[in-house]
Amino acid sequence: MTSLPPQTPPPPGFDPQARQEALRRSRRNDLLLRVAIVWLLVLATLWVAQPYLSAFWFSVTGPRTVTARGDLAPAEKATIELFKQVSPSVVHVFAQAQQRVSPFFAQQEAPVQSGSGVIWDAAGHVVTNNHVIQNASQLGVRLASGEFVTARVVGAAPNYDLAVLQLERPQTPLRPIAIGSSEDLQVGQATFAIGNPYGLEQTLTTGIVSALRRRLPTAAAHEVRGVIQTDAAINPGNSGGPLLDSAGRLIGINTAIISGSGASAGIGFAIPVDAVNRVVTALITNGTVPVPGIGIIAARENETAQLGIDGVVILRTLPDSPAAQAGLEGATDDGYVRDVITAADGKPVHGMSDLAAALEDAGIGRDVKLTVERDGLTRTVTLKVTDISQRRRT
Repeated sequence: MTSLPPQTPPPPGFDPQARQEALRRSRRNDLLLRVAIVWLLVLATLWVAQPYLSAFWFSVTGPRTVTARGDLAPAEKATIELFKQVSPSVVHVFAQAQQRVSPFFAQQEAPVQSGSGVIWDAAGHVVTNNHVIQNASQLGVRLASGEFVTARVVGAAPNYDLAVLQLERPQTPLRPIAIGSSEDLQVGQATFAIGNPYGLEQTLTTGIVSALRRRLPTAAAHEVRGVIQTDAAINPGNSGGPLLDSAGRLIGINTAIISGSGASAGIGFAIPVDAVNRVVTALITNGTVPVPGIGIIAARENETAQLGIDGVVILRTLPDSPAAQAGLEGATDDGYVRDVITAADGKPVHGMSDLAAALEDAGIGRDVKLTVERDGLTRTVTLKVTDISQRRRT
């Protein structure tokens, strides 16, 4: 008869139930870990496959259905209609400079500069900036229809940076631009500019009247007054193009920008249409614009400043001019300054632009009172303002 081996008693403090609970807890944690690993693998697989699944399920293999947009906004309709009405009146002006012939080098093709312009009347007159066509030997104009027409200069007014061209036998019917007024403009009202910036024809930009009554220097120390400032984008090539109001009327001729880079910085200037209307009428009628003056040759403002003189230094007077008849004297041959104009009609004169503005306010044929200093003494001289444009031509 065999006997069973004696059973080993459990160690002191051994708890069978606690051991079973620990085993169950270990199995549960192991299961959770495996489940987590499986889910991580599934998520990683989905993340990798997501672009492929999206391309498979959501790619459109045919043309998309067009979504109806509804009517255009009233402002959009108005702008579209404005461009349709005015763009045929805007042209692209090309000016080829005179060719330079050198005995040492082969003759080179003269550069071509371009700008914009507006059709002024049905006779084929085009208004543009003087600096666009200055020193040009050949002129051409491309109409909105695409027709290219040769042109000639009718007259130029450098003091206003304006010029009038005559189209030579255009075949396309011409649409003159509608003329507005610049006298009643207000800061904040909408503006529209059409032109050919960088040669890109028929370009429309929009903005507002940013400021009024600016003064813009032009040629011969003259300043155009009442200039319109706008933030409508104006770039090289817009020169000579129209600045319009919301009715599509011409309110100015775009002429200059202020920019550190040469591109639009939101500060553009346009010659007011009231001045354009007056100057263009004179150019078409006479080929010149009356220039009010008194017949003096003045020192340059930088030279005057170097002498520490505040005013207009007379270098010489023209024969038989109002200045000569009034006894004004220019500087002596050894450079001694004689007469200096310091005021006109009671307004201070600091430079030639101030004097030109005073003479323009007085008007041709009217008297102007000048305050003149000579050798430390001040006197008042009354002169009659005359047209000096003919003197300049001769």
